Amino acid sequence: MPVREILIYPDPRLRKKAEPVKTIDEEIRKTLNDMAETMYAAPGIGLAGPQIGVDKRLVVIDLGDRESEDPEEADTKRHLYKLINPEIISRKGNTEYEEGCLSIPDVREKVKRSSELIISAKNEKGEDIELPAKGLLAICLQHEIDHLDGVLFIDRLSRLRKELIRNKLEKLKKTAPNAD
Repeated sequence: MPVREILIYPDPRLRKKAEPVKTIDEEIRKTLNDMAETMYAAPGIGLAGPQIGVDKRLVVIDLGDRESEDPEEADTKRHLYKLINPEIISRKGNTEYEEGCLSIPDVREKVKRSSELIISAKNEKGEDIELPAKGLLAICLQHEIDHLDGVLFIDRLSRLRKELIRNKLEKLKKTAPNAD
């Protein structure tokens, strides 16, 4: 299971709406496994197909035990979600959480989201599942489903915050070791 390259903003592929998966086959299962390995290696808690250049509605999420103070203990409490064609079917409540993104490194901003959701999806066996979520799982699901629709968390910020982030990213790009 190779670790794949994560696309970095402003790569235009991050803005493309992903296509639904029609057939769950070995290629889809391999892609989900590659996505999980890539997410763990990054390290991150979620990854969507478009972030690795896969134009399919695929999401992996593993929060570990984010409540734990001990990183080793957090790693022992992994629960990997592999979701195919996830859709939000209900939402309620509001919350605000400081989000980051593997495709927008070094940027963290508070984003308003629904505090509880129910999503429908298929698992890697092709079974229909319904997943109730609240807290960090609900936030992460919304973030990753946004990726499937070509939406980045910075799109949910005010125009001023977006401009400040754009400037920060330009500075980072210019100081990167392989910058032209």
